[in-house]
Amino acid sequence: MTRAAVWLLSAGVLLFVALLLSQGLPAVFSTLALAGWGLLGLALFHLVPLVLDAAAIRVLFFKAATQGSFLDALLARWAGESVNSLMPAGQIGGPVLMVRYLGQRGMPTPDAAAAITVSTTFQTLAQIVFALLGVMLLGAHASHATLHTLRLPLLAASGVLALLLGLFYAMQQHGLFGRLTRTAAKLFGKRDWSQWMNQAEAIDVSVQQLYRHSARLLLSFVLSLLGWLVGTGEVYLALSLLGHPVGWADALLLESLGQAIRGAAFAIPGSLGVQEGGYLLLAPLAGLPPEAALALSLAKRAREILLGVPGMIYLHWCERGWRRRRGQVAALPPVPVGD
Repeated sequence: MTRAAVWLLSAGVLLFVALLLSQGLPAVFSTLALAGWGLLGLALFHLVPLVLDAAAIRVLFFKAATQGSFLDALLARWAGESVNSLMPAGQIGGPVLMVRYLGQRGMPTPDAAAAITVSTTFQTLAQIVFALLGVMLLGAHASHATLHTLRLPLLAASGVLALLLGLFYAMQQHGLFGRLTRTAAKLFGKRDWSQWMNQAEAIDVSVQQLYRHSARLLLSFVLSLLGWLVGTGEVYLALSLLGHPVGWADALLLESLGQAIRGAAFAIPGSLGVQEGGYLLLAPLAGLPPEAALALSLAKRAREILLGVPGMIYLHWCERGWRRRRGQVAALPPVPVGD
């Protein structure tokens, strides 16, 4: 964990604690307690957008000789989301481990890396479209003064996502992985980087090939956008469980703009504190009291734990099994060659 990550995590923890204390812990947790075992149902509901996200990845497995199954995509997505939610690795740890998981399931690394890279690009694009839908709803729900106060920061958050996505896409078009590997070789050049360079260049070729499949790209984007829209049901269900039911439009407003704020704070592990602050900012638009907004954020974090902890255990179990199989193969005696 880098020093910058430690500082960002520390800042997130401080902000998280300060927001909870500012609204009174008893009020927030008493509201959260109303959900009870319903939090388990919330976690189960999240499997629906998770399946849609996995389908958005699966359609990008386009090489018949190396195609992975839908189950591979689903388990990879589950493991990657668990890492992104619970580990202090920003938003890069999940995709890296997804590629590794798919590689352990027999998919060549270049194909796995290309599918995850491109699917991440289009999922972020779908998130931006989802956020802009929330901004449109904001104009219909908010008063002029509230609209003036909130529109600029929300558009700024969406703009940050769009800028980062544009840079990420441009780098993919100009040999992202090859450039990163060459930079690493210059910084840490005491070892042989030829194998890494070959792998990086193969990934760049696979990414370029994938971008030629426009129909698959469009389907991946549509499935990702559908996943974001279905995720609105999580807010709708959570607030009903917390005793503060809202209409579908209000739930969509909260989810779309809340996810935009969280996405703009991707550098902070789990967007800790930022997610809570975002819901506090948006709560008046849906007529929610502050303690309900914080309880909503905590309910979503409880869902992350309920699904993320088993995901991390599964990932650890898979890693141990893969290492054990590799060790068994390495221990096999060489096959004798006939005269």
